[in-house]
Amino acid sequence: MAPLKAGKILNRQVIESGQLCPCGSGNTYGECCQQIHRIHAKATTAEALMRARYSAFVTQQIDFLYDTFHPSTRRFQNKQAIGQWARENKWMQLSILKSTLHTVEFEAHYLDPQMEVQIHHEKSTFKKQGDLWYYVEGR
Repeated sequence: MAPLKAGKILNRQVIESGQLCPCGSGNTYGECCQQIHRIHAKATTAEALMRARYSAFVTQQIDFLYDTFHPSTRRFQNKQAIGQWARENKWMQLSILKSTLHTVEFEAHYLDPQMEVQIHHEKSTFKKQGDLWYYVEGR
């Protein structure tokens, strides 16, 4: 296998059901985010959806990321750009700093295309519509 070059990171990680979930919950992927990736309604809290969205970046489940944007903001999202950001970075770790009913403050640690460690710090807002939680925005 040829080594990856900077700017050419293709990091779709295949996570088996019995492996630890990339979201850092301590549960297996099958007990955690995989269920939410299969059935959006399994995210019963804003934090659960945030964790599943992080794991979707790791596993490059771009449709899940796009579909979990709140319908009022989804039309402003570029699915191709989301996919590019997911693919060009190597996702290392999620740290939840604070979680309330509608907000999650977190740090997502990753390697950028130049192989430099980056930390994406965000306070995300979520909204529940019917039985589904959605990502609205982040600052």
